[in-house]
Amino acid sequence: MKKLITGLFALALLGACATATTYKPQVNSDGGYDDQQIENNRWAVSFVGNSLTDRQTVETYLLYRSAELTQQNGFDNFQIVSRETDAKSRFLSTGFSSPFYYNFYGFGGHSGFGTGFHRSRFGGRGFGGRGFRRGGFNRFGGGFGGFHDPFFGGPSSFTERVNYEATAEIVMHRGEKPDDVAYFSASEVLTNLGGTIVLPEA
Repeated sequence: MKKLITGLFALALLGACATATTYKPQVNSDGGYDDQQIENNRWAVSFVGNSLTDRQTVETYLLYRSAELTQQNGFDNFQIVSRETDAKSRFLSTGFSSPFYYNFYGFGGHSGFGTGFHRSRFGGRGFGGRGFRRGGFNRFGGGFGGFHDPFFGGPSSFTERVNYEATAEIVMHRGEKPDDVAYFSASEVLTNLGGTIVLPEA
């Protein structure tokens, strides 16, 4: 019964994430953007996406929020002084699974949440390429393992779910934007990226 409840809970989580994360403030553990003022012109900004939100979208929304904050605070451009993207993966088993099967790093059965967490820093010329590294599939090195009943068999296959979180620290400035790739014009970012921003349904 416990395995069944856990499996239903995992399905409910998947159902709740039927669409990609839209551009909105983050509430509790839900996806979206969040920001924290550090100094008068210095902010920490982040955007968290669900498993249906790709890395490029998460990083685009982060950049858009940075530009939005810059204008809201009366500045013209912003400098990204540090930035990174985190990729967190989990694995869900599909197919038949025995109640005697236990996932070494998860709940077992149809809700096997796996390991695999890798932090990837951005490159120096804008938002960098992929840096995600998957976890292994062995008992002691990470991934899946544990006891499995030979009479019933374990899960037939696994599906990987990846969530991306982009974070940045920005410094806002007034006046003309310097000729430096670390600086962004707030108005140009809002104009050029505005068409790619998906807002929540009213």
